[in-house]
Amino acid sequence: MKKNIALLAGGYSGEYVISIKSAQTIENNLDSSKYSTYKIVVTRDGWWHEAADGAKYSVDKNDFSLQIGGEHIRFDAVFIAIHGTPGEDGRIQGYLDMLQIPYTTCNAIVSALTFNKSYCNKVVKAFNIVGIANSVHLIKGEPYSMGNILEHLRLPVFVKPNESGSSLGVSKVKLVEELLPAIEKAFKEDDQVLIEEFIEGRELTIGVYKVNGQLHVLPPTEIMSQNEFFDYEAKYTPGVTNEITPAVISNDVLEQLQNKAAYIYRHLNCRGVVRMDFILQNGTNKLYFLEVNTMPGQSENSLIPQQVRAAGLNLTDFYGALLEESLSAPKNVVATEI
Repeated sequence: MKKNIALLAGGYSGEYVISIKSAQTIENNLDSSKYSTYKIVVTRDGWWHEAADGAKYSVDKNDFSLQIGGEHIRFDAVFIAIHGTPGEDGRIQGYLDMLQIPYTTCNAIVSALTFNKSYCNKVVKAFNIVGIANSVHLIKGEPYSMGNILEHLRLPVFVKPNESGSSLGVSKVKLVEELLPAIEKAFKEDDQVLIEEFIEGRELTIGVYKVNGQLHVLPPTEIMSQNEFFDYEAKYTPGVTNEITPAVISNDVLEQLQNKAAYIYRHLNCRGVVRMDFILQNGTNKLYFLEVNTMPGQSENSLIPQQVRAAGLNLTDFYGALLEESLSAPKNVVATEI
């Protein structure tokens, strides 16, 4: 008997459009002989499923179900494809935990932690296995001064929203006079801002996932942007970025990257597929941690699909394995991970 799968897309952030594209790739590659997939779009105005005939059906949030043609549809599992809030920051996960419905991503606590770049950096720094750039964390409404920031950090720096994805609101600052406008730009995206020292080097990103209790590390990608950095335009405009999968790196660097990514995955208690971003510092070959992305992009040319193909896998098997892993988790375990 086919399992009912809810595929969550959309969300409340500027990453809505990217989420819709991710969901389309996932939907296209889920095995229709095993799963009945219902794409559910999440917006501030409501949660709804649009049927093939264009009819829209609202989600009953009391039990996360649908009523279609007199049939009460409940879901065996949820494939979350929402970038940003509420699908990447732990809110949806907490809701599903209380309903004891399994899902494909990290749990609520891990999602909330990794979504907050500053807090995640502090935890990963405590692991003492990878470099962390010096940073300053600003909170809207709390006083700060340019002098204090520049006393702690050397230019150039990256100024970014602390809880945002797709490089929205991110600036690279080389001159003192650029710092305040960059902070104001980041605050338009989020109530917290992270300012990090620039680490010059090669940007490497790598996917990690677990199925059948076994941890798997995908081939890494090197990101070479024609822009100043891997910003929104570079991520989503064809031709602006050269993404090399698998990355051309030494065996020593590859082993470091794989081991450190796997270590962070295990010790943060991640689930599903995550993508970790690092900088390989020029001259030292030291790896610096950038961030954990617990809902990495899944559009056809996104980094994780590239890495899956480079590993000799296909997306149908890959997404199916992620779903089956979530379905195999005992419901009482899922419910107690809030």
